[in-house]
Amino acid sequence: MRERILVVDDNKALAKLIAKKMEQNVDMDVVVAHSFSEAKDILEENDDFFIALLDLNLPDAPNGEIVDYVLSLGILVIVLTGSMDEETKSAFMSKNIVDYVVKNNMNNINYIFDMINRISKNRNYKVMVVDSKAPSRNMIKQTLTAWQFRVFTAAHGEEAMSYLEDNPDIKFIICEYHMPVIDGFELTKRVRDTHEKDQLSIVAMLEQNEIADAAKFLKNGATEFIRKPFTKEELVCRVNNSIEVLEHAKLQKEYKSIDYLTHLANREYFFAYLNDLQKSVDSRVVTAGCINVDNFADICAEHGYKIGELALEKISQIIMGKVGKTGIVSRFGNDEFGVEFYNIGYEDALKRLVEIRGEVSANRVEITDEISLNMSVSIGVASGDFSVKPEALFRSAGLALEKAKVNGKNRVEIAE
Repeated sequence: MRERILVVDDNKALAKLIAKKMEQNVDMDVVVAHSFSEAKDILEENDDFFIALLDLNLPDAPNGEIVDYVLSLGILVIVLTGSMDEETKSAFMSKNIVDYVVKNNMNNINYIFDMINRISKNRNYKVMVVDSKAPSRNMIKQTLTAWQFRVFTAAHGEEAMSYLEDNPDIKFIICEYHMPVIDGFELTKRVRDTHEKDQLSIVAMLEQNEIADAAKFLKNGATEFIRKPFTKEELVCRVNNSIEVLEHAKLQKEYKSIDYLTHLANREYFFAYLNDLQKSVDSRVVTAGCINVDNFADICAEHGYKIGELALEKISQIIMGKVGKTGIVSRFGNDEFGVEFYNIGYEDALKRLVEIRGEVSANRVEITDEISLNMSVSIGVASGDFSVKPEALFRSAGLALEKAKVNGKNRVEIAE
C-alpha cells in the first residue's frame, strides 16, 4: 500500500492546491481535512500516515493543539502557518516537529514537496553524531531522527571508529573538536584513511574560540564546519545539503558507467568490467550474446521515439530477468544489447538466450496500459574462455548476429 500524507487546513482552496501539487510531485497518497475534529475522525479510523501538514490556526484548534495530538500518534509533522513570530517558532520547534512553512508564497509551498521527498530518502541513510556532551548529543540525535536519518551516537572518536567499522555505509559524521580518547581532528584524519569525500561527509562542530582551527580541519578531510551554538534549522540544512552532494557525486559516477534509459551497464563499463574479471579469476567458459531488436526503426516511425524508448526498457527487463546473477548485461547503443554469461556453462547460457528470443516474440510486449506491440529480437552467440579477449568474443557474436538478420530475423545464430 502506498504511503499517505495528511493535510489539515481550514483554507479549502489552499488545501486543495497543496493536495493537487502534492500528487504531482510526491509519490504518496494525499488525504485532506479542514478541521481538528475532521482530522481526528480520519486518524481514529486509520493513523497509518507517513507525515502530516498541519495548520496552526484551525477553527476548533486555534493555538496549534492539533500538533501535539498528531505527534502523540508517532506521525511526522510539518507546521503550516500564515506567520510565525520567534516565540511561537521556538515553542513549536521544541516539540520536535520536522519543520515549519509560512504560507505566504508559492515558493514556500513548493519547498514542502522537496522536504517530503528529502525526508523519504533520508530513511536510507546512516549518520553519526560524535559529541562528548550528552545533552548536545541527544539534541542532535533527536533532530536528525525527526528527519528520518538512522542515527548513531558516540561520546568520543574511538567509539565512533568502532561504529564506522561495523557500519561502513555511514554517510555523514558530525563531531566536536575536543573529546577524550580520540578528538575530532584525529577522528577526521582516521576516517579519511578509509572513506573519500564522495563517500562520507564530515562536519566539525567548533566553539567560537576554536574557529581558528577550521582550516586545519578542512585541509585534513572535513567537508565543512558549523559554529556553536547552532539552530536545529541550520543543522538540518547542513546535513541535507551534505547528503545531496553525495547523491550528486554518486549520480555522476553512475552516468559514466550506466545507460541512462535502461540503467544497464554501458558499453565502456561493460568491457572494462569483463577485462578486469578476466584478470582476477581462473580460466572458465564464457558465452557472449549480441541481441538486436528487430525493425526498431519502424516501431519508432509508427509510434514515436518515446514509445521506442519504452519498448527498449521492456526488452532490457526481459533480458535481465533471464540473465540475473549468471552474467552481465549492457546496452551497447540504440537497439542493441550485449550479454556475457560467466557463472553458468555454455548449454545453460545458450538456453537462456533462446528463451529471451522466445519470450519477446511469443507475446505482445506491454509498453503502456494502452499500447502493446508484436516484437522480436535477433541474437548472435559466441563461446570461448578467458584466454579470449571479450572484445574479440563479441566480434564473433556480432558476426553471428548479422547472419541472424540476413536469415530472416527473430532467430538465434551461433558463431562458427
